[in-house]
Amino acid sequence: MRNEFALAFNEVLEHYGLPRESVLEVVQAAMVNAYRKAVNASTAQQVEANVDLIKGTIQILAEKEIVESVADERTEVTLADARKVNPKAELGELILVDSTPEDFGRIATQAAKQQIHQKLRDAEREKQFDEWSARKGEIVHGTVQSVGPTGITVSLGRAEAALPKREQLPTERYKPRDRIRAVLMDVSKTSRGPQIILSRSDRNMLRRLLEAEVPEIYQGMVEIKGIAREPGLRSKVAVAAMQPNLDPVGACVGMRGGRIQAIVRELHDEKIDVIEWNPDPASFIAKALSPARVSGVYLDDDPVRGRTALVVVSEDQLSLAIGREGVNARLAAKLTGWRVDIKSVAEAAADAMQKLGKEEILAPFVEAQAAMIEQVQSALARKAEGKPLPPEDYSTMNQFVTSVEKILAEQREGRRKAQTRRLAEIRKNLPPSAYVRTLESVELPQGLGPALVAAGLESVGQTYERAMLDPDSLLSLPEVGARNFEKLKETLENVILDLRADEKAEAEQAAAEKAQEAAAAGEAPQAAGEAAPEAAVEGAVTAEAGAEAAAGEAGAAVPVAAGEEEEESEDEDEEKGAKKKKKGKAKAVVEFNPETGLTVARRKRKPGRSKDLLTGGLEED
Repeated sequence: MRNEFALAFNEVLEHYGLPRESVLEVVQAAMVNAYRKAVNASTAQQVEANVDLIKGTIQILAEKEIVESVADERTEVTLADARKVNPKAELGELILVDSTPEDFGRIATQAAKQQIHQKLRDAEREKQFDEWSARKGEIVHGTVQSVGPTGITVSLGRAEAALPKREQLPTERYKPRDRIRAVLMDVSKTSRGPQIILSRSDRNMLRRLLEAEVPEIYQGMVEIKGIAREPGLRSKVAVAAMQPNLDPVGACVGMRGGRIQAIVRELHDEKIDVIEWNPDPASFIAKALSPARVSGVYLDDDPVRGRTALVVVSEDQLSLAIGREGVNARLAAKLTGWRVDIKSVAEAAADAMQKLGKEEILAPFVEAQAAMIEQVQSALARKAEGKPLPPEDYSTMNQFVTSVEKILAEQREGRRKAQTRRLAEIRKNLPPSAYVRTLESVELPQGLGPALVAAGLESVGQTYERAMLDPDSLLSLPEVGARNFEKLKETLENVILDLRADEKAEAEQAAAEKAQEAAAAGEAPQAAGEAAPEAAVEGAVTAEAGAEAAAGEAGAAVPVAAGEEEEESEDEDEEKGAKKKKKGKAKAVVEFNPETGLTVARRKRKPGRSKDLLTGGLEED
C-alpha cells in the first residue's frame, strides 16, 4: 500500500508538473469531501484530512462535542475517548478526534477520483496562466497546427495559442507544421484554460527581434527611441547611442548589413529604415523622411491645431519623400509625433508668394527684397510654362521660402506669447469655482449647451476662455451664431459675477470665524493672568495678618521698645510728583537682640532713600 500510494502520487506530480504542496492540498480537500459524503456530515462541522506519504495512510479528523452518552457518532464523543486525545478535556467542549471510517480507502477512491482530476486540471490551468502571463511581450516559438479563415492555431508545447488574421503579416502564407516566431500579446482566463494571443504585426515584434540580433541594444549601449511600422511593407526605427564614440545605426545594421538582413528575412522582406534620433525636431523629421533628401523643415507648434511641420524637398525627391501610397510620410509622422506636410520647392514658393499679400508683417520684407521676389515670380512663371529651371532659381526659391517662413514663425511665436499673457490675465480674474460649474447647470438657449459640450467645453471657465481668446471657433458652430454668442457671453459674465460674490462671502465668513476663534483663545490666558495677581494680593494680606498676630503675641510676653505703635506712611511718586498712593501699614519684623536682652520690632520699608539702601530697608523702633 505504501509503495503504490507513493508511486501514484509521484506519477501525478510528473504528469501535471505541479508542486508537491499543491497536489497534496488537492488530495486532502478531496478526502474531506469524500468523508462528508460518506457519513453525510454537515458543512458547518470542521473536518481535516492528514495524508501520510511515507506510510501511505489517510486519517480523517472531525470536530465533535464531548458528552456523557453518545447519541450521534458523527458529532459526539464520550469523555473517555476525548481524554485519549487530550487528557485535560472536559464535558461540553469541542475536540478533533480520529473519525476515519472503516474501508475508507476504497470509498474515498471512488468518491474523490473525479474531483481530484478536476482540481488537478484547474491547478494546471492556473499554473499555465501565471507562466504565460509572466512572458507577455516576449517572443515565443511555436508550430502551426491548423489554418482557418479567422486565424491560425499555434502549438507552444503544453499550451495552444491563436494568431488572429489582423495580427498576421499581409505578405505571409502559413501551412501546418510551419515553425514561426511571434510576440505574446495577451493572456486571458477561460473555462478551457488560458487563451494566448500572438502577434507578428505589432511594434514589439520588431523591438524584440532587434534586441535578439543586436547585442548593443540588449546590453543598453544603444536605446530604441521609437518604432513606426506598416506591417509587411516598411518600418522605421529611431535609435540613440548611450555611450560616446558609438555609431547606433552601424551597430543595428551590422557588418555588410548582416544583422538587419536577418530581421528582414524573419519579417518576409519587410523594409526597415534605421535612423539616428535627434533631440532637435527639425533635424529628426528630416532624418525620418530618409532616404529622401530634405531642403528645409519649418515647424508650427500650435497648442490648438497641433504640431505641424512643413517639409520642403526638391522636385526629384518629392515622390521619394512621400513614398508608395504615402507610406514614408505616414511612418515619419508616427515616428516623430508631428503632422508632416511635404511640398516641393516650387509649391512652397508659390504658397509663400500668396502670403505676401495677406500678412501685413511681410510688408517690410517685400520692400527690402523686391529683387528676390521678382526673381522668384519669374522662376514660377517659367515653371508654370513647363520650362526647365537652373539650380540657381531653385536655390533662390528655397531662400525665399526660408525667409518668409522665418518671419511668419516669429509672428506666430509673438502671438502665442501675447495669448498666453492674456490667458493668464483672464484666469487671474476668474474664480476657481468657474472651472467646476458645468454648462449643464447654466440656462442657455436651446441646443447651445449640448453643442458646446460636443466641442469639448464642459465648464463655465473653459467656455469663457474660448469666448475671449478665440471667438471665431465658437461662431463657427452652427448652433451659436452672432446673436447666441452675445447671449452666451452675457450669461457667462453674470454667472462669473455670482460665483465671485459667493466666494467673497465665504471668505469673509471664514475670516470672521477665525477672528472669533482667535479672540476666544486670547480671553483664556487673560483671565488666568488676572486671577494670579488677585491670588498674590490675598496671599500677601494673609501673610501680613499673620505677622501682626505673631508680633502681638510676642509683645504680650516680653517688653517691646518705644515706638511700637504703627505709623502711617505715604509714598510719593517721584516721576509724577502729584499723585498719592493709598496709605498702608508698614510691615514689622520681630528680632531678638542678645546685647540688650530685648525683643526689637523693626518696620520694613522700601529702599527709596539713601539710609534705607544702607540699612536694607529696616528701621529700628
